[in-house]
Amino acid sequence: MKHFRHLAKPYILWSFLLIVIPLFMIVLYAFMGSGNAVLTFSFTLENLAKFIEPTYLSVFWKSIKLGVVTTAICLVFGYMLAYIISKMNERTQDMMILLVTVPMWINMLLRTYAWMNLLSDNGIVNSLLGLLGIEPIAMMYTDFSVIVGMVCNFLPFMIIPIHTSLHKMDKSLIEAAYDLGANRVQTFFKVIFKLSLPGVLNGIMMVFLMAISTFVIPKLLGGGQYVLIGNLIETQFVTVGDWNFGSAISLILAIIIILFMRVMKKIDPQEDKEG
Repeated sequence: MKHFRHLAKPYILWSFLLIVIPLFMIVLYAFMGSGNAVLTFSFTLENLAKFIEPTYLSVFWKSIKLGVVTTAICLVFGYMLAYIISKMNERTQDMMILLVTVPMWINMLLRTYAWMNLLSDNGIVNSLLGLLGIEPIAMMYTDFSVIVGMVCNFLPFMIIPIHTSLHKMDKSLIEAAYDLGANRVQTFFKVIFKLSLPGVLNGIMMVFLMAISTFVIPKLLGGGQYVLIGNLIETQFVTVGDWNFGSAISLILAIIIILFMRVMKKIDPQEDKEG
């Protein structure tokens, strides 16, 4: 046991340097007055209070709205694909899950640039529409392009946990439901969906948290003036140089994420059984 403790020390030190200290600095800057040095710390709530201004609240609510829409679309398509894959034989399932994960091997920036080429005014989609005699459609720099980019980037994070739950499901329970007179719809909602709920909740949690905090996709597919909460944080740190307000937004977002995770854990039926 002592030997394993010695092996854990480098990881503990690494985690402390890369996680604990940065989080501590974010909290410190969030409650520190602008222009103050760390050694001359002066406590203030101005940075947090600034967030409730209408301009920043509108950015927050837009981020939540697009996050909910993205998560809902990923849930519908992700569950359908995971369910179809779970019905295949073992070897085919492994191949299909591999195909789902392959896009994740490519950098998100490159995938987003690919969507820019597809959705731009002179892109592939509009070129195909032109061949069919249809007028070009303005898709770039809209909610549509941002949602499409987020769905395609985050969909694997919905499919994989749902497929895992469906794959581990005891198939005899489904057979028992049919034997007791349940039809396909009743069996799906009362047995299959309930047993796959842990995977659904994990998928929702991952997709929603990534959707509300991403900044690359809205920046490229939404245009320079398209601002979500992730873009707002990036702007405060990189462009404006207001680390105090940027830290305050990051802290608020972190608190929202923690509360959301707690709520999702409360809903999880497995958590109730363990409790």
